[in-house]
Amino acid sequence: MAFNHKHLIDITEYSADDIMTILETAKNFKQVNERRIKKVPTLKGFTVVNMFNEPSTRTRSSFEIAEKRLSADSLNFGGSSTATVKGESLVDTVKTLCSYKIDCIVVRDRWAGVPRKIADVSGVSVIDAGDGKHQHPTQALLDLYSIWEEKGDLAGLHVGVVGDIAHSRVCGSLIPALKIMGCEVTVVAPPTLLPARPDILGADHVTSNLDEALPELDVVYMLRIQRERFEGAPYPNLREYNLLYGLTEQRDKLLKPDACVCHPGPINRGVELDSFMADHPKRSIILDQVYAGVLVRMAALYLLLGGSNDGIDA
Repeated sequence: MAFNHKHLIDITEYSADDIMTILETAKNFKQVNERRIKKVPTLKGFTVVNMFNEPSTRTRSSFEIAEKRLSADSLNFGGSSTATVKGESLVDTVKTLCSYKIDCIVVRDRWAGVPRKIADVSGVSVIDAGDGKHQHPTQALLDLYSIWEEKGDLAGLHVGVVGDIAHSRVCGSLIPALKIMGCEVTVVAPPTLLPARPDILGADHVTSNLDEALPELDVVYMLRIQRERFEGAPYPNLREYNLLYGLTEQRDKLLKPDACVCHPGPINRGVELDSFMADHPKRSIILDQVYAGVLVRMAALYLLLGGSNDGIDA
């Protein structure tokens, strides 16, 4: 299978066909993950470095599982375990790693642009696992996969992205990806949690009224408030935020009968979602998103590194 990309850093560098190739490959890997022995030899002999310089649960664990299920060798490190705490530059750290003849670096960093810099100096495939307030492309892809599986198609869906738009790297990848795939996108947030130029994200509509937006949506994508990325409070308190922008049991009545609810995690229960909506047996596909993280990251690694077979036959 031809796939003409070396890196996954900026989702806007990918076409609709590229994205569908990843989603369809992820779906093929579903059967591997449902076996008793969840392992294929497709990336045997490849070495992937997971450089996580920021805390992560879902992204890091799903990348590690994806690598193991593809039989790749992994090196996991970051933050205080690297020589950067001794003053070594990022470039020197990356060059040191590349001296081991590695094949891929998966990087998460608090600074925007770090994955691109690593790609420029390393010569190996680089996957952005989240950089500052910039992008998080594999999150967008797993979100698309989950919605695609739930709805059967992406084109023509109306998706609402609700919450802290200004500080979310999820938005930086998700909104462009939704538009590439033919979705209509409405952004819902208080003005203080919108970027100065919300139009740059490419959304079709911007509103601060959640109740008016909900009846029109096929998918409601809730974001958590990124309190670690700003100083001060751009809203009076969490209770008021929940009253105006929380997806609650009361607001469930405003939704279409078949509307589904997404969240990238971690959830702040009682803020952006109450437990009724987070655990809703028919609407919530949040745990499906978690599972999709393994499938999509297996697909991305396989396609970028050019696996030795179709990734399915053991």
